[in-house]
Amino acid sequence: MLAGEAAPTGPARRGAKPPVFPVTAIDDPALPEGLAELAAARADEMDADTVNRELSITRKAIGWWQRQGWIVGDPTIGIERRPAPPDRTKTLAENQIAALWRLEVALREKTFWKMLYESAARADEVLCLNVEDLYPQDKRGRVVSKGGAAEWIHWQSGTAQLLPRLIAGRTCGPLFLTGRRAPAGTPTLDVCPETGRARLSYRRAEEIFEENTRLLANPLASPEDIEDLDGWTLHRLRHSALTHDAEDGTSTPMLLARSRHASVRSLERYARPESTRSPGTSQSATPPYVAGTGSGRGSTLHRGSDIGDRGP
Repeated sequence: MLAGEAAPTGPARRGAKPPVFPVTAIDDPALPEGLAELAAARADEMDADTVNRELSITRKAIGWWQRQGWIVGDPTIGIERRPAPPDRTKTLAENQIAALWRLEVALREKTFWKMLYESAARADEVLCLNVEDLYPQDKRGRVVSKGGAAEWIHWQSGTAQLLPRLIAGRTCGPLFLTGRRAPAGTPTLDVCPETGRARLSYRRAEEIFEENTRLLANPLASPEDIEDLDGWTLHRLRHSALTHDAEDGTSTPMLLARSRHASVRSLERYARPESTRSPGTSQSATPPYVAGTGSGRGSTLHRGSDIGDRGP
């Protein structure tokens, strides 16, 4: 868009090569008006999270170029972030959560899913937990957030009752393991020194959850059709936990601490706006969408290998 061209959408986005654009051309006085028009068109084609993420990335780059002295202006001034309405479809109803706990699954899955819901933590953070990161007596564990900071997650009695059986006397190594020994070449951090088994990967954990929840997600489907349908995603456990907390009246500071988000605006993806306001405030007290405060969605599992964990 800085080059005055519409950004590709759909499948064309993958592998698209941007045009060559001299950084100094950002100071062109005509650029802001044209960029605003293209950004508005982009917002009509893409979801709000994508548009906000692209705007945030662009502003961070422009800020860095300004600090280098390469440019002076910022053509994105005046382009506002798009409000992302709460996606209520991601929230599982409490009876759906109860049905999830009734599934006949392995202890590993039962513990993992229970910890995700009770802690409202991200799945990749929990999968990176080692036994030595746990403080069972305090019902908490130390995780590395997607920003790289060391943070605490807290769970409840359901997880606390399952953890001792899952750990089974182990004192170190990955908490959630595959059912097989780690293949040669697996990073040492991803191998249990006591059992020789590998860390469960996000890909495999997501796959298991999706397969086991197909019937719950599609209660009216016939057995012969279920293989072609999708189950739930692991992220819906975090989303549901935070939404249920908000709807139960959990205070904004507690929601911020539990979600480990930096702003009230970030909570709006999990709960209705009125659920994220402090008592006694009006709707107008909800913070506006501030430019340049977004961040990309998704994260990468830094520890854990997909190799050799196709088994149980």
